[in-house]
Amino acid sequence: MPTPASTPATTTHPATGRVVAVHGGVVDVRFDAGALPPVTQALQVQWDQAGPLMLEVQAQLDERTVRTVALQETYGLARATPVVDSGDALTVPVGEGLLGRLIDVVGQPGDGGPALPADTPWRAIHQAPLPMQRRRAAVEVFETGIKVIDLLAPLAMGSKAAMFGGAGVGKTVLVMELIQVMASTYQGLSVFAGVGERSREGQELLQDMRDSGMIDHSVLVFGQMNEPSGARWRTPLAALTIAEYFRDEARRNVLLLMDNVFRFVQAGAEVSGLLGRLPSRVGYQPTLASEVAAVQERIACGEHASLTAIEAVYVPADDFTDPAVTALATHIDSRVMLSRALAAEGMYPAVDPLASQSVLLDAQVVGQRHVDLARAVRETIARYRELQDVIALLGVEELSVDDRRLVDRARKLQRFLTQPFAVTQAFTGNPGRRVARAQTLDGCQAILDGACDTWPESALFMVGTLDEARARVDKA
Repeated sequence: MPTPASTPATTTHPATGRVVAVHGGVVDVRFDAGALPPVTQALQVQWDQAGPLMLEVQAQLDERTVRTVALQETYGLARATPVVDSGDALTVPVGEGLLGRLIDVVGQPGDGGPALPADTPWRAIHQAPLPMQRRRAAVEVFETGIKVIDLLAPLAMGSKAAMFGGAGVGKTVLVMELIQVMASTYQGLSVFAGVGERSREGQELLQDMRDSGMIDHSVLVFGQMNEPSGARWRTPLAALTIAEYFRDEARRNVLLLMDNVFRFVQAGAEVSGLLGRLPSRVGYQPTLASEVAAVQERIACGEHASLTAIEAVYVPADDFTDPAVTALATHIDSRVMLSRALAAEGMYPAVDPLASQSVLLDAQVVGQRHVDLARAVRETIARYRELQDVIALLGVEELSVDDRRLVDRARKLQRFLTQPFAVTQAFTGNPGRRVARAQTLDGCQAILDGACDTWPESALFMVGTLDEARARVDKA
């Protein structure tokens, strides 16, 4: 497999320098002759360690010295070690040969499999966003088959959605289900960017995808928690480059999943501090907005295919005014909130129906009936939550007839919005259910209209369509 340094350079005789200082993940390199490498140029260290060491230029300190960020561990790097200018930005492999593989930020396989094919093309990770004349509006609804998302936080092909949630609330299961939806329904591919993933999480995700058969339609790009901040910082750009190739060259719909985008921001803050930049508000890097935009603005519908993003975002201390969260939120079309309280009750997927929202919940995108029905569902569940304290203190019998009826329908709506997933069938024994958006709307409408008032709540729990729930009632 070719290394990034073996890709064609822009100069006949690449410039050679030497390491003059090492500050953890920051390395200063001096070039005694030739042109100084520009910012974002990739350099390769010619050392005697087993793995490669790539550097990315971040600043020119003087006319002969550049300051770089290391993309691999610098342990064992010494002064005077030779460094070669690659003549281009950092490159990653792209194309069909990556399907089913896990690679790191410089394109090295990390799944224990064989080397990538020798004819695998490579692309620079720094690319300009699609120009406006080559974009299509994100108005084609991306039906996930997940009832609560399709109803209350709809997605569109080429849109960006953020999934807010902590550990153990079902993010990975949702990610795997969406990968399966993209592969089976839209004949598309998935690119997963694991930013700051723990080794255990990465191993579990890889194994789960192999067991479920989804790995053949996916590419995994990992910058793990134990890697230098530079690797975690550039992982989203590497994954984006691979996804853009499939969208533009292969003309296939691509689902880009990033977990966790907040760790990408954290990595940028670490790099900024190592480079000696003065911190901005709450200690974040002064370039926070531009770094986030450099990733988010490359996600778009192309002329022939789309690039849709689902991003997991950690909210520090549940503070939605945090600068990192607000910088990300300005680019997001749909917000899916995962609730630990719902997960504790076994309501999977544990999506909060009140906190989740989407700018695509618009009559021009999904239709007026969908908008009105989503509003009615939210109002019913919101009123039920208002009454929960009264119910806990006095009991449901003390409510008025209308409120008792509303509480009953709200509880049935909550249970109807749960469903089993195909990727969890091996653990639960329940076959996965994927529900068309029209069937979701019909089911919610029937519950709100009172068609299910005589049904037990259990008939609506973990089912697909309302017809399946009706079959349960008839069987009982």
